[in-house]
Amino acid sequence: MFSPQTEWIGSECQSATTTRRKYCTNCHSMLTWACAGSVDSTVIAIPEPYDSEQRKAYNHAKSPTNYAIKVQIACDFRHRIVHVSECYQGSVHDITVLRDSGLLEHVEDSVQIIGDKGYIGEEYVVTPRKKPHGCELTNEDKNFNREINSARAAIENINQRLKTYANLGSIYRGAIDDFHKITKIVQVVSALCNMNLNKYPIRK
Repeated sequence: MFSPQTEWIGSECQSATTTRRKYCTNCHSMLTWACAGSVDSTVIAIPEPYDSEQRKAYNHAKSPTNYAIKVQIACDFRHRIVHVSECYQGSVHDITVLRDSGLLEHVEDSVQIIGDKGYIGEEYVVTPRKKPHGCELTNEDKNFNREINSARAAIENINQRLKTYANLGSIYRGAIDDFHKITKIVQVVSALCNMNLNKYPIRK
């Protein structure tokens, strides 16, 4: 599914990592791994549900209607979509979607994927470093975050391209509980995006 593209190493001893771990065993500095792609969740706006329980379940602040269906997308650094998860109610946390999706089972032991701060705490996802309480980020941390954000541009561009298709970029008017149908729609749109990459490449 993925192929390694980007690699970070121990900041103090400059030793490369070969297994999944948070800290270098030689110098104990925080490190990341060979990274093959990016993961993110995107939302499909839906009308406000009539039922109060559904309003709670589908609530999502980033949706223009405040209610949404969520789906996880993963891409490699060539901007190809390589994974589409099943759909979830908008309130489900990104980490929960990731763990349920089985995506990490397809990633090699020495390779990681990049995510945003919504994935902080997930062992096998490289995320930006949070500012410690009452402290500022070090220059090393700031440089690291710039690298991560630059690498994440691929998935951000993919999400924008997905939204150019009416079924995903406007308010979805179909049955909101038919996740199988909605997942198929996202899969078809993702395939179209991949087909269009040669004709309309995304700028890196």
